[in-house]
Amino acid sequence: MMFKNNIKISGIATGHVQGIAVDKERKYMCYSFTTSFIKTDMDGNIIGSVTGLAGHLGCIAYNYEDGKVYGSLEYKHDVIGCGILKSIDNDIDITDGFYVVAFDVEKINRLDMDAENDGIMVAVHLNEVLDDYKAEGHRYGCSGIDGITFAPVPGNCEGKKYLYVAYGIYSDTQRKDNDYQVILRYDIEGWNEFAKPLNQSNMHKQGPKEPDSKYFVYTGNTTFGVQNLEYDEATKCMFMAVYKGEKKEFPNYPMYVVDMQKDAIKEKLINTDEIGEVMQLAEVGKRDEVTGIWGIEFLYGATGMISLGDGYFYFSRNFYVDDLWGTDIGLYKFSKNNPNGWSVI
Repeated sequence: MMFKNNIKISGIATGHVQGIAVDKERKYMCYSFTTSFIKTDMDGNIIGSVTGLAGHLGCIAYNYEDGKVYGSLEYKHDVIGCGILKSIDNDIDITDGFYVVAFDVEKINRLDMDAENDGIMVAVHLNEVLDDYKAEGHRYGCSGIDGITFAPVPGNCEGKKYLYVAYGIYSDTQRKDNDYQVILRYDIEGWNEFAKPLNQSNMHKQGPKEPDSKYFVYTGNTTFGVQNLEYDEATKCMFMAVYKGEKKEFPNYPMYVVDMQKDAIKEKLINTDEIGEVMQLAEVGKRDEVTGIWGIEFLYGATGMISLGDGYFYFSRNFYVDDLWGTDIGLYKFSKNNPNGWSVI
């Protein structure tokens, strides 16, 4: 299948692009713009949009099983949450909560559809995230959630796909227990009992009590954790795009890659007294000689990436003009032999 080299959308007022997704038939693109969800054709012409969110809509991912687009949605009272409420001039008293939302994109066919009332979005609450966020000092540095994708269990790439949700991690150079990326795995079969429309004035907390697995990836601390998470069938790898960390003892790459062909290993987490399931980094890009950490120096990914198959990827290249946001989606080809990972098509 041929892919367009560029898809451009601009003039969005609701914040910078957080994530992108494309449907199975490659008929439309979807974008999260912080507090809105937008659907376009493959030329960038807007088909419909969803507004009314008072939380942070982050990374999004298309689910091949049910044809819906899933995203991470968080409500909190830190600098990000308060900044969002200020930006939309909303003084609603929202309860802290962390959700996976599912958009029925086939029903999104006009502008400014309402996230709460138009029957196009349901939400499932992640209790594990709230517990870690609320813990004293924010356990593992948890600031919430962002990256999301569908992928197999580590070590069994031929098996079924599960939902993976990555933590946001606060940047803090003084503490030592925040040097792992934290990723939760969920089997979403049976989630219909939890999935309810959101009422942002009376937030529900229906969702699984705990994840099926809780994984850790040793990268060093990053700035707000995994921004975008994407599994690629061709390489059997999970790509993690981040904002670079600030701890000088780490290489602070903007991209890390998990080798999903390798089993997660139960081991003591560095600088903690805990035992955790640690996923293994792929030997892609370059290896830091001091820490042994592998990563890729690549400019894009933190504001959206999509694996299209056969080594092709779309990356969001966001921009800001006249107080409005946009993104130019570019087509790239991945190669393990390329030290920077991708080359533009």
